[in-house]
Amino acid sequence: MTNEDHDHKSLNDGWTRFLPERFRGAVVPVVRLSGTIGAVTPLRPGLSLSGVSKLLEKAFETKRAKAVALVINSPGGSPVQSHQIYARIRQLAETKKIPVLVFVEDVAASGGYMIACAGDEIFCDPSSILGSIGVIGGTFGFHDLIKKVGIERRIYTSGEHKSSLDPFLPESPDDVARLKTIQREIHDSFIDLVKASRGARLQGEESFLFSGEYWAGERSVKLGLADGIGDLRSVLRARYGERVRMPVIAPKSGLLSNLAGRKPGAGAMIGAGFADDLISALETRALWARYGL
Repeated sequence: MTNEDHDHKSLNDGWTRFLPERFRGAVVPVVRLSGTIGAVTPLRPGLSLSGVSKLLEKAFETKRAKAVALVINSPGGSPVQSHQIYARIRQLAETKKIPVLVFVEDVAASGGYMIACAGDEIFCDPSSILGSIGVIGGTFGFHDLIKKVGIERRIYTSGEHKSSLDPFLPESPDDVARLKTIQREIHDSFIDLVKASRGARLQGEESFLFSGEYWAGERSVKLGLADGIGDLRSVLRARYGERVRMPVIAPKSGLLSNLAGRKPGAGAMIGAGFADDLISALETRALWARYGL
């Protein structure tokens, strides 16, 4: 640094001391995307495009934003909602010409990793879990149980395949074959998205990377699923300086906003759907448990 540069820097430092805090340093708004992806119920808080779109828009509209940081912690869920959230992030990033930095906490797997691919760069903890690039579907079979308790299943349809995979009917090989065809189509779309997002950074055979397997942080970086090990604060300070501001963009909370958002009869609806909510909560817990210690 020349003497002239040093004098110029000292002059700038002198002026910035008198500026309000909000005018100092770079700004990188932070949005947290946490939970399973898809249908949201009282017992299953999660992620959907309708729930996060306003937060994302507010982050990208932040004045003087140098980047937008996304903190992701999700084991996956609905492929449609995952893709819609991914697409909205990319639309905003390209429109506003603002880079997106993703920071993975515990898990960015399956649909959670799809959303992570919306980032220009992905960072994670050594113990984070990434990957699970695949498609899964499951149900139950109750036809033997209802026979034992003397229940007769009566179902009436118009359409040859309308009752496909009904859990109260015996499983049909043709129904399973049709389901697997749909899963392959969704999987191929997922693979194409990862390839387009990560490009030449991916390392390893496709049959290995896209097998549905998942990996911890260090291995994920070696495979090109992530770009580096690092946490939000450390990475942003190293890149944008010690004075970088990281405002968290979060939904409104508090008594008044909760009351304003409550629909009439919500208590009755919760009671009526409690069984479905309970099963959903158990499935969510099982999904998270796949990636725990």
